[in-house]
Amino acid sequence: MRRAAMRNPSKTKNIPDAVTPRRRLRLGRWLAGWAWYVGIRLALAAFVSVLLFALFNPPTTLTIIQNARDYPIQRREWADLEDIAPVMARSVVAAEDANFCLHWGFDMAEIRRVVASGQQGGASTISQQTVKNVYLWQGRSWLRKAIEAVMTPLVEGVWTKRRILEVYLNVAEFGPGVFGVHAAAQHHFGTTPDRLTARQAARLAAVLPAPKLRGTAQASRRSRAIADGAATIAADGRDACFR
Repeated sequence: MRRAAMRNPSKTKNIPDAVTPRRRLRLGRWLAGWAWYVGIRLALAAFVSVLLFALFNPPTTLTIIQNARDYPIQRREWADLEDIAPVMARSVVAAEDANFCLHWGFDMAEIRRVVASGQQGGASTISQQTVKNVYLWQGRSWLRKAIEAVMTPLVEGVWTKRRILEVYLNVAEFGPGVFGVHAAAQHHFGTTPDRLTARQAARLAAVLPAPKLRGTAQASRRSRAIADGAATIAADGRDACFR
């Protein structure tokens, strides 16, 4: 009887079958614990970085560092929003995100319009572009889009609209190696941000957000529409959040 029990294969096969689910359960719990651990710390790091740049100006960005390999970077100087001609702020908003003061980071009406028309892109807000320029990298990828989608509402919740627009104006690219409105005003017109005229502001805003792709003729045509748009949002009050 004892020998027969020892030779019974059904009893020996049950041992690893019973152990394997337990090991898988322990592995699953371990992985879930690590995912939670890493996720909490990434969320905390994101919040701290957003809070940090709500109070202090970003010294540089990954985009600027990458461009420095190909172009000499023009001298940059931070310009507070009150030291930038109001028409410049309005022109950028008119060009990039006319409903900037009305949304919480994502312009859902514009997103629906773009989806309905079948276009590729074109619904990115100034808030999203600021997050991309300050914290992330250029180029299209699902990972970057996912991080951007998480961080944009966080920036909107912590920063003011004025701060978002100020940071954007100081890190946006206005030409090869030309980053920020101070460098752009000096490089293109030999002036300072507070002295920009309506025409100059519209010309600068016309190259955003793709200064390397938009030619002079295209930027000139677009600048005329931007000048009209800047006047429109001033008249209808859509500049109230950064006025």
